Amino acid sequence: MDACRTLPSWARSLVEGSRVARLGLTDDDAAPRVLPVTYALAGDRVVSVVDDKPKRVRGEELARVRWLRARPRAALMVDRYDDDWSRLAWVQLLGRVEVSPVDGEALAALAAKYAPYRERAPRGPLLVLRVERALWWSARA
Repeated sequence: MDACRTLPSWARSLVEGSRVARLGLTDDDAAPRVLPVTYALAGDRVVSVVDDKPKRVRGEELARVRWLRARPRAALMVDRYDDDWSRLAWVQLLGRVEVSPVDGEALAALAAKYAPYRERAPRGPLLVLRVERALWWSARA
């Protein structure tokens, strides 16, 4: 199911236009974790990638990759904050994340959104959120 299709137009625009989201997942101790991620919509998927920013270990060995392989349920939160509280809004995309090699469609979507990915294609792995449920709220509702 492509739950992103059920989003109102303002919510879809927020998801498409935001530069960063927060990925909520569960670590090895069953504790909640929230990480900032770059992401893009690629067909019926929401994709994020382990990129080439400095890290202590290779992409496949990162804790977030290990956690998602073991417990794939996750939430992606995109929000808009403004001191004018009438502009506040958020969208939460809930589902399962698959860890996979980087593919052409995902890379094209990410590169269209982020210049560094056009300059240097990330090696991955790819984190693919299959959205099962979408929630949203806007102060202007």
